[in-house]
This record gives sequence, C-alpha cells and structure tokens, in this order.
Amino acid sequence: MHQRTTVYQIATVDEESVPHVRSHMHRDILYPVDSPERPVILTTTDVRAPKVTQMLRNSRVELVWRLAGSQDQFRIAGFAHVVPSSTHPSYDAFKPASYLDLSKFAEHGFNWEKKRKEVWNEMSGPFRALWCTPDPGSHLASHEEQKNWPQSVPKLGEAKTAEEKKNQEISLQNFALVFIEPVVVDWVQVGCVPNQRTKWTRKGSTGEWTEEIVVP
Repeated sequence: MHQRTTVYQIATVDEESVPHVRSHMHRDILYPVDSPERPVILTTTDVRAPKVTQMLRNSRVELVWRLAGSQDQFRIAGFAHVVPSSTHPSYDAFKPASYLDLSKFAEHGFNWEKKRKEVWNEMSGPFRALWCTPDPGSHLASHEEQKNWPQSVPKLGEAKTAEEKKNQEISLQNFALVFIEPVVVDWVQVGCVPNQRTKWTRKGSTGEWTEEIVVP
C-alpha cells in the first residue's frame, strides 16, 4: 500500500456539538472469525487527547479516506471504541460484548491488551516516544523544551536502562487502540469519467448491507 494511503481523517463532535477533525495513521482492518461481513478499522491514539473524551461521550464518528493513486474516496460513518491500557481508569468504559461488531471478537476471546501491545511494538522507536510527551494540547513555553523529551523508546524486552524501562511504561500507559465499526460506506470513484458513487448502508444490528448506486 502506498504510504499516502495510510492516513485518513476522523471527525468527532464535542459536548457542545462542535466538530473536530484530525489525521490518523491506519493500522489494520480486522474481521471476526466467523463474520467477514463485519470488518472493523483499527487506528491508534493518545488516551490523554481530547478526542478520546469526545469518543467516550459520543461514539459516532466519520472518516474520509482518499487513495491518491486510484483516485478513490471512502467516507465511512460508524462507531468508535477506545481501548486504553487495561490498568487505565477509562478501561471500564470499554464494553465490547455490547458493541455492534466487537461483540463478535469478544465471543471468540479476543485479547485486547495483547493486541494493544502488539501494535505498539510494531511502531518505530521515535513513534513510540510520541506517547512520552506532556499532555497533547497542553501549554509549551518554547520548542526548546522538546529537546528534553525522549527521542526513541525501545520495543518490549529490549530496554537496557531504568530510564528506557520507565519510558516504555509511560508510552504504553498513554497508548490506546481505536476500533471503528462501520455502518455506512460511501465510495466515490473520481478516477473514471463520469465519476461513479456507490453507497452501502448497514441494516440495523445485523451484518447485512444494502447497496445503492447514487449520483456523485
């Protein structure tokens, strides 16, 4: 996959119905063992970020994913669920057995904490260090302060000093998965003339979808 296709934008709303949008790195698309028609999108975030509070208050989100090479655009509406460290206070809000598609994963004993650590471990050392900074959005006196932040964090099992182990713990504690359960997928093909647009809508809580060709 081209690197430009691994980033999409996710929109949330805050408690005053003000929209907020930001770019996210795509991590994976997962499928329940016996339900391939129920894919979930996986990305990551910092559990301290305001968007986490927004998702916990209102799980409805929409993402837009434009593939530059093929000129395809996907707008995907759905429900976002945050999976922080199992020791984080907000973990109690994560109840996969009651969710649309994550319930299917829960039925098969999916290990959320194991997956969280696997995804964290797959990232680069400098990227893992991003979860060791002060709270996202907090005041910064000058950019000089950033020079004192950890520049890289080793993988699990590779820390050689007490400082590296401490940074691993901080990074992992702030690192969270975000699963998005799609309910509407709107696909626009801009690379063909005339443009084509197809929309899939989820039928209630089932895994069935309706397909409709619509005007671009």
